[in-house]
Amino acid sequence: MASTSTVPSLGSLPVKILTVGSAVGSVRDLFAKVKAINAKHGKFECVLCIGDFFGPLKEETINNSDGEDDVSQLLDGKLEAPLKCYIMQGENPLPEAVIEKYAKTGGELCKDVFLLNKSGIMTTVHGLRIACLGGIYNSEIYSSAESPPGFASPFFTSHTVERLLSNTLIKSSVKGKGQNYGSLAAIRDAASTSQLIDILITNDWPASITQFATTPFPAPELESIGASPLDNVIRKVKPRYHFAAAGGQPPKFWEREPFVWDDEQGRASRFVSLGAFGGEPTPGKKQRWFYAFSISPSTPETAVPPRPTNATKNPFTEVASRPAKRPLDVSEGQNFIWGNVPQAGGKRSRTDGPPDGKPPPGYKCRRCQSADHFINDCPDRTKPPEGYICKICNNPGHLVRDCPTTHAVGDTGGRKPREGYVCRACGSELHYLDDCPVANQRPSHGDRGRRAPPKEIGPDECWFCLSNPSLAKHLIVSIGSECYLTLPKGQIIPTQSASDHRDISVVPGGGHVLIVPITHQPTYTTIPSDIAPPILDETDKYKTALRGLYAKHGAAAVFFEVGRLSAKGGHAHVQAIPVPLGLQNKVEDAFLKEGRTQGIDFESDADGALEACAGGARSYFRVDLPDGRKLVHLMKDHVPFSIQFGRQVLVSLLDIPDRFDWKACMLAEEEDKADVQAFKAAFAPFDPSL
Repeated sequence: MASTSTVPSLGSLPVKILTVGSAVGSVRDLFAKVKAINAKHGKFECVLCIGDFFGPLKEETINNSDGEDDVSQLLDGKLEAPLKCYIMQGENPLPEAVIEKYAKTGGELCKDVFLLNKSGIMTTVHGLRIACLGGIYNSEIYSSAESPPGFASPFFTSHTVERLLSNTLIKSSVKGKGQNYGSLAAIRDAASTSQLIDILITNDWPASITQFATTPFPAPELESIGASPLDNVIRKVKPRYHFAAAGGQPPKFWEREPFVWDDEQGRASRFVSLGAFGGEPTPGKKQRWFYAFSISPSTPETAVPPRPTNATKNPFTEVASRPAKRPLDVSEGQNFIWGNVPQAGGKRSRTDGPPDGKPPPGYKCRRCQSADHFINDCPDRTKPPEGYICKICNNPGHLVRDCPTTHAVGDTGGRKPREGYVCRACGSELHYLDDCPVANQRPSHGDRGRRAPPKEIGPDECWFCLSNPSLAKHLIVSIGSECYLTLPKGQIIPTQSASDHRDISVVPGGGHVLIVPITHQPTYTTIPSDIAPPILDETDKYKTALRGLYAKHGAAAVFFEVGRLSAKGGHAHVQAIPVPLGLQNKVEDAFLKEGRTQGIDFESDADGALEACAGGARSYFRVDLPDGRKLVHLMKDHVPFSIQFGRQVLVSLLDIPDRFDWKACMLAEEEDKADVQAFKAAFAPFDPSL
């Protein structure tokens, strides 16, 4: 047969991948087995090593003839990997030497062995998107941790999950350090259209994965294991293949039937849990510990795959029906309301009527006087009486229970306060006292009246997370590798229809912007040391770029950060505001003077104060003055601190007191977009992301 002249592209060819279960420290033996499998069944593109790669080392591994364990030999390059291996964190903290090597190299432990981030994503040269979520789930730690744990902790938290979901919004690369994620338009397209992943590797199972499955479980306890936060991850990334390691003790092999995502043109997902390669010997047949498969990258030209013949209902989009309750015995006794009515088949709800479902003779709905339905089925029950005013939003047209603001979220994740409410603990208008971080830091006196710890802000509630569908993406002006730059809602500088002919807006678009880390970090001092350097470096680059832009337009830069810790977390960000050059020498006095009136003192050693906050030890307020010096206030327990303090100082300095309330300064979206375009055009020559 004559060969065709069409050469398939690299991104359309199927890729052979080998996935192996937990090595549990038996690295040398695993490499030998992988080499044999590759020789017999390869050639494989790479190996995905899931679960506990290092683990608690076996005695014979520690006391080998060379006097070195497998970990040391691996890090020294004395153990040669048979092909490219990607490893993850399983159920144990990683060895200190491994963490140190990761911090130095960014992931390459030795030739062809790469440690994936605890919550990261990479794109292979073939275009496959592979995501990793390492660690184990603990419900209390998941919701209470104030920062994402590093490799020294065995757990993952809500911050870890948020970081993963944020990373899936960005077109990742295999270029490594210094990579650029592409144009802002490309980032917005990725953030607004797809988070889809080809391969997901985790240690834990998702909680709902066993629903609708008919494949027998190798152990009965596997039917009820799983981490519920992983369910939301699966719904967002919809992996084509999902591999997990912690399927029992010891881990068991289980391959679920595929299931389909109807909203993604029939995209199918497959879940496989692998047995462990290493670990203590157990009685019975050794569980299958490796899985080989081929996968082709998805492209716009890829045909829609046929629906797998053995596909089940999707356990993440459909809810399994609860088993029916034990039916009550048939009773021939007389019902005191409806007469002699059989009760077989279970209890009747309080809204049920007689057997035919209609009200009894003489019954009338008290709301509309109809005899055709009960009051709970009345079509008028959602209509408020004439002249009724909702007590929550003070608007007519709906009842209190139907108020559209009922589920609005404040700045700490609780209910949004009603208009005019002021928190007594910190003076904020953005949360109730029960949700106030300052109030919740106060010690309880006994168990009586003690509040439960407040719920941590999730990715769908955080105002700054790219994965939040409510994020005002039209205000974003630049996205780098680690941070993004955005105009705030209701910026300090008056522009457009709010300018009122005041000559304050010297920077196109106003110039008041926020520098925000892409991953969810409560404050800059709580960022884990293994990921902090690139985030801090890019933040400084954005500060330098903004100083250059402001100087070009006759302004100086003032930066401030409210680094306040709370049980609900938050999302770190730095506010940047331009002030006219004629006022730059008055900035320090303005902060000191206003601070004295509010009992806010600044430390004599600013750098030492920031060091005292490292690791989330203290809450703080930081100002970067136009001349490069810093002011740092260390917040004190039980002493209120208003998150609007920085804004209050600057609106007073600029003599625009009407700009204090950001909500009153918000513009129409069309005007916001005009400011964005004006700022982007002026910032382009300075933008470090371009």
